[in-house]
Amino acid sequence: MKTKLLLFSVITTLLVTTTQAQDRTSVNAMNSEISDNLDLRAIASIFGDSRDLDDFERRLNDPKAQISNLDLNNDNQVDYLRVVESVESNTHLIVVQAVLDRDVYQDVATIDVERDRNNNVQVQVIGDVFMYGDNYIYEPVYYTTPVIYASFWRPSYRAYTSRWNWGYYPSYYYTWNPFPVFRYRNNISICLNSYNSYNYVNLRRSNRAVVLYNSRRSNGYERLYPDYAFSRRNVAVSNRYELEQRRTSSRVETSAGRRTSDSNNRSATDNTRGSRTAQTSNSGRYESQGRTRSENATNSNRIATRTENNRYSTRTSGETTTANGRSDRSYSQNRGTTTTERESQRSESPRANSSGRSNSENSLPSRRESTPRDYSQNRSSSAPQTAPQRQESSSRGNSGRGSETRSNSNQRGSSERSENRRS
Repeated sequence: MKTKLLLFSVITTLLVTTTQAQDRTSVNAMNSEISDNLDLRAIASIFGDSRDLDDFERRLNDPKAQISNLDLNNDNQVDYLRVVESVESNTHLIVVQAVLDRDVYQDVATIDVERDRNNNVQVQVIGDVFMYGDNYIYEPVYYTTPVIYASFWRPSYRAYTSRWNWGYYPSYYYTWNPFPVFRYRNNISICLNSYNSYNYVNLRRSNRAVVLYNSRRSNGYERLYPDYAFSRRNVAVSNRYELEQRRTSSRVETSAGRRTSDSNNRSATDNTRGSRTAQTSNSGRYESQGRTRSENATNSNRIATRTENNRYSTRTSGETTTANGRSDRSYSQNRGTTTTERESQRSESPRANSSGRSNSENSLPSRRESTPRDYSQNRSSSAPQTAPQRQESSSRGNSGRGSETRSNSNQRGSSERSENRRS
């Protein structure tokens, strides 16, 4: 009983795991864009470089070039692409098919090669509707006439059909794992022949090729996964070209939005820096103005102080001068009084004169003035007429000594005149 329970639990676990794995594979297939894994321009490029269709198939599956990145059967290996051709008159229909399983194929692209009456060859590479949408067509313009054209219109030409199949591949081929889409695009940009041009059109030129293709179309993958059609994967666009244009516009808008946001951020940063600079300059200006004002105030205070000092010194000097004038006036008055007394004493007795001279020698000012005056008085008895002249000369000498200030000289002059009048 226990063994049965264990077996039942193991079987249940295996079934659940298998179901989850299948669901995961389906989800991945639904979310992936199949048309990103095979660029039709690369098919057109190697078609113009090939010698014949056998060489063209070899180039399609070259592990070194890795033109294809398709993994439709989800086995984590790039699918082998085989080439099948149909011919009618001057029209060659070349079909590129992905080998998915034994006798299961899926058309991925067709090449219409048609020659008109003027021997002009027209080539169009058309993407399968299931994978690329309606009317996804490229017209290559080769810079030189491809060598493969010469093999198509030989008299004994037979339509090419690949001899390789599921599990049976050429010796040069080996499988490789699919790459991320961005890496595949970088690889294709290197593989494209830059001398050629690849023009997109939405009109198929050969009606005969359309008839031939409708009778030979293989759609094994489409029958297995009908919901994976391009029209259901991308509802808003009709084919891969419009899808690529929309992607490009969205990238441009995104880049423009990023640039706008970056510019806005830069402008905001610049504004912030400008405001900071303005604030700094204003603060510096205010500081300089404050310094200037303080310096002006200091200078004005200094000027006011100097003015007050000058005024104080002027006042002090005036007061000093006034005081000196007063002192000189008092001195002159005292001197006039002493002179009158001395003269009266001299006129009374010679002894008083001698005693007055001895008393006047005790003070320096009286000694300086008394000596010539005594001398003049001594000579007054003998020459009374010359005494006033000598007294006037002595008074001039005394006034010359006091000529330091104008006020003193005037006062002394007036005092001397009064003395002369008295004498």
